[in-house]
Amino acid sequence: MARVLTRWKATIASLATFGGVGAIAFIVDIGVYNLLRATVLEGSPIWSKVASVAVATVVAWIGNRLLTFRATRNGNVVREAALFAVMNVGGLLIAAACLFISHYVLGFTSQLADNISGNGIGLVLGTAFRYLGYRFVVFRPARTGDDGTSEPDPTHPETAEPRTTPRTGGPHRRGVTPFETATPTRSQSLTLPAPFTSETRGIR
Repeated sequence: MARVLTRWKATIASLATFGGVGAIAFIVDIGVYNLLRATVLEGSPIWSKVASVAVATVVAWIGNRLLTFRATRNGNVVREAALFAVMNVGGLLIAAACLFISHYVLGFTSQLADNISGNGIGLVLGTAFRYLGYRFVVFRPARTGDDGTSEPDPTHPETAEPRTTPRTGGPHRRGVTPFETATPTRSQSLTLPAPFTSETRGIR
């Protein structure tokens, strides 16, 4: 029961931190997108979205690595960065697909419609995909031992081995306090020495 509560607390804390990092990345994403959409990339909503997501990805990478998943970061930074990029490309494709369907297939070409499809529906679906990818692929809590097998990470609350508190005072039977002495059995009976007499001491 205690371990279940620990896992729930760790998950809630992870989601809260991920949400905070995502909120900052969301502001960066929308700001860069609308800036590019209204200036240098006015006629290219797709490329505006690609550029804004790329900038927001850098912000998300720094925040998630240093805050959200700091306890489960992999030692292989190159592998972790590559997987992080793959997950973000997947999230980017999801957001871009939502924007493409809305703008070119359904014909909603206004800037408001582009924001709803790209920064609304696409963002929600892409964020869910990213979190699952970060949690179970990029920042996995399991480590690889010297023999190539996976071993739990002792710093992560979900995979750490439960600690047991050693009992003090030595083992004793249930229902018998440490100050009580159990009645010895026949096999445990002590053999008392013969009483000292004048004969055994050599005194007549």
